[in-house]
Amino acid sequence: MKYEIEPELTAAEFIDVLRRSTLAERRPVDDVARIARMLDGADLVATARDADGTLVGVSRAISDFAYCTYLSDLAVDVARQGQGIGRELIRVTHEHAGLATRMILLAAPAAASYYPHIGMERHDSCWMIPPRENKVHPT
Repeated sequence: MKYEIEPELTAAEFIDVLRRSTLAERRPVDDVARIARMLDGADLVATARDADGTLVGVSRAISDFAYCTYLSDLAVDVARQGQGIGRELIRVTHEHAGLATRMILLAAPAAASYYPHIGMERHDSCWMIPPRENKVHPT
């Protein structure tokens, strides 16, 4: 498996791996322009590619590289889950953001048991304003 920081990842490849993971059901995969803006706005995009170059996993993060790093997406092809790919994508992302940063994420309900397994700690004080789908910020 080859892990890299890949800021030029295309929206098409990102959407493909989102669909092969369980994350597509919670991401706007039918809105290519929005997915492209998500990638453009990321500070770090880490990828996992198998020997033939097929994208099998991706992490997308926003960071100030000093204090906090928000891991906004972690997607691994369902056929490749359980092989340590997600754990390594998180490690690579955190390493590039700076190990002094606090890695933060919102877990999908089905994935909540995964994160303690890889050493992440639960934080019970998260607050958010949900998105208003008809109020998307223009590019």
